[in-house]
Formats: sequence, C-alpha cells, structure tokens
Amino acid sequence: MNRLEKIEKDLEKAREKAAECQNKVRELEKQKQEEENSQIVQAVRSMKLTPAGLLAFLNNPMDTPAASGQSGPKSADIMEKEDEANEEA
Repeated sequence: MNRLEKIEKDLEKAREKAAECQNKVRELEKQKQEEENSQIVQAVRSMKLTPAGLLAFLNNPMDTPAASGQSGPKSADIMEKEDEANEEA
C-alpha cells in the first residue's frame, strides 16, 4: 500500500468517525431538549394555574399572583405575625 492509499483510508475512517460523532451530538441535543421541556411542564404544573391564569402569567409574570395567591415576598409584619402564631401553637 502506498502512502496516498494509506492517507485516503485514514481520511475515510475519520469521515466515518465524524459522522458518528455528529449523530451522537444530534441525539444528545434531542435528549437535552426533551428534558428541558419536561422540566418546564413540571414547573408550570406545580403552579396549579388555570389555563386563563397561565396565559395571564405568561403575558405579564410580575402582575399575576403565584399559585399560593401571594404576589410577592412576605412583608415583615406578616412574617412576624406568623412567627407569633407558631410560638403560641
């Protein structure tokens, strides 16, 4: 086998390996997309919103109350009252 034939053989092997790697990259990208979609669905379901509530949230997330009914962080007064209630119990 002369040098040119050896180079051509190595080139063909490299191309085959590159094609395998590209297929693996595509498959991993597909798996990643599916996992991201799954996590998004789980997050949306955990909010327990109605379809209308979800639409409102997606249109303006800052104005829509969370699934718990609370629209923002607790104030110091509310936290203090909860602490007092927990101490009495």
